[in-house]
Amino acid sequence: MTKTVKKGRGRSRTKTQVKSSARVVKTKYKTSPRPSPKKTTPSSKNSSSASPVQLKVGQKAPPFILFSQAGKKVSLTDYRGKRVVLYFYPKDDTPGCTKEACAFRDSIEEINESGAVVLGVSADSVDSHKKFAQKFNLNFPILSDVDKKAVRAYGVWKEKSLYGRTFMGVERSTFVIDEQGKIVEIFSKVKVDRHLEEVLSELELIR
Repeated sequence: MTKTVKKGRGRSRTKTQVKSSARVVKTKYKTSPRPSPKKTTPSSKNSSSASPVQLKVGQKAPPFILFSQAGKKVSLTDYRGKRVVLYFYPKDDTPGCTKEACAFRDSIEEINESGAVVLGVSADSVDSHKKFAQKFNLNFPILSDVDKKAVRAYGVWKEKSLYGRTFMGVERSTFVIDEQGKIVEIFSKVKVDRHLEEVLSELELIR
């Protein structure tokens, strides 16, 4: 009787040890779940990085479809067969942008007579454009690029600085495009004073 009890206890103790060891092995090689990778929101990334594009004279002008102050869809291809003065400006109803827009407004007949049209583009909304156009009687389309696709395609979405503060914005620029949709002149970092004369001179040169 005594031997049987000892043997039984021995077997019982051996089985317990085996089970315990198995549990240890399982615990040792158990892997923890991998953390989910952080997702980057495209809109925030796009709004904070400058455009790497650098267009050159002779290249085909990037196509676009944007809405004007009248809520009308406007495509660059709508003006194939005409020359286009495509100018990008930072913001509606600010001193420099107002002066530039009014200069084009006052010379629109002369520009049209040269076989060209004027299109303005900024990242402001259609509603903002509508108010701006009505306030200053603008007589040409100003296009809303709130998604910043056109300003990036033309390489004018840049890092800017003002009073020691850096921020992203539109660098004032003008592209003159010929009847076949090719860029024939680029005015970068435009100074509003006398810019109209530069554009009119260029329209005469490619007439």
